[in-house]
Amino acid sequence: MKTICEVVEILLVEDNLGDVRLTQEVLRDGRVRNNMSVVKDGVDAISFLHQTGEYVGAPRPDIILLDLNLPKKDGREVLAEIKADPDLKNIPVVVLTTSSAEQDIFRSYDLHANCYITKPV
Repeated sequence: MKTICEVVEILLVEDNLGDVRLTQEVLRDGRVRNNMSVVKDGVDAISFLHQTGEYVGAPRPDIILLDLNLPKKDGREVLAEIKADPDLKNIPVVVLTTSSAEQDIFRSYDLHANCYITKPV
């Protein structure tokens, strides 16, 4: 567990540049010391986490901020893969999405999301 003074490795899985900027701004304003890596789709998220392809040597995130509505591979699929993988399942996943639909919230928690936040924050 990291202390409050340590730098947190964050993986943000988000395809909307405006939401990426907003997330970076919120963390900066909150003085959260972090190294943020950003990927724009679910396929790249899984490659990043498995350190394959262009992501060889990528840092292991301390936390994942995951949008549900992603190109190539849906955020729900990404969440299911993360939580089914023995090497990844203990990384906390915060679903950060525009959907306030009950079925998305319940499904995310069924897939073992650690938190569900509806954008905008």
